[in-house]
Amino acid sequence: MLITLPVQPIETARLTLRAPGAQDFEPWAAFAQSERAQYIGGPFDGGLAWRAFGHAIGHWVLRGFGSYVFTLKGSDAPLGMAGPWYPGNWPEAEIGWTLWDAAHEGQGYAAEAAAATLDHAFNTLGWRTAVSYIDAGNARSIALAERLGASLDTHAQSIREGLDLVYRHPHPGADHE
Repeated sequence: MLITLPVQPIETARLTLRAPGAQDFEPWAAFAQSERAQYIGGPFDGGLAWRAFGHAIGHWVLRGFGSYVFTLKGSDAPLGMAGPWYPGNWPEAEIGWTLWDAAHEGQGYAAEAAAATLDHAFNTLGWRTAVSYIDAGNARSIALAERLGASLDTHAQSIREGLDLVYRHPHPGADHE
């Protein structure tokens, strides 16, 4: 018997963001074992891919929030993951994203998913701040962070000193506080 996470989906104009489930492991593992995973510590071998996916699901249980799998509306095929992320040893809560297949690049799916989860973090979870930890060599994710309105925070603590940049997302109420 498979257990599913009781997570309320988020809908955007083109996407459904839902809890990760067992059906997402194989597409995740294909991504995690590919060169596309180089900016998140990969490529991983099969065992590390399994543990990383278990970490994504377990994060929901331990924190009550986590990364959503995003799909095109009307499809359950995963395109990637995006969402609030705060492992126990990280200095700050993050909004992260991964797009699993290069065929979906350049269509704005990761940006749409990340924006929706950023809104969720600020307006539903009540976060006052959020960062994105981005590998310094990941030009596409840096561009996405900037597209979302984030700016480089050179004073923030990185998770991999010297390897990651920290982009801080503006709180939507910052001008009114």
